[in-house]
Amino acid sequence: MVNINGTTITITRGDTLEALLEILCADGQPYEVRPGDVIRFALKQKYADREPLLLKEIPHDTLLLRLEAEETKLLTAGWAPYVYDIQLTMEDGTVDTFIDRAEFIVTEEVD
Repeated sequence: MVNINGTTITITRGDTLEALLEILCADGQPYEVRPGDVIRFALKQKYADREPLLLKEIPHDTLLLRLEAEETKLLTAGWAPYVYDIQLTMEDGTVDTFIDRAEFIVTEEVD
């Protein structure tokens, strides 16, 4: 099971996540992603951690964040929520973390 409520993602350990992103400009209009833009998802146990547990580049042509079952299987269920952010680095070098300090909750699976 995957549930997305605002920026909070809840997933059953071992499930696949597919989430289509929408990037909005300050005026509420959709941002037009360019081929030189880089979008990345980073997941940590705590924001203070130096290295992410999971780092994924999101394709600029689909804006589809996909976490494979094998990747979510490695996460500990019941951990006080993991944290994630999603960052856009524009082709001119401008960086915008458009989802920041969001929760990623992993629930138990039945084996």
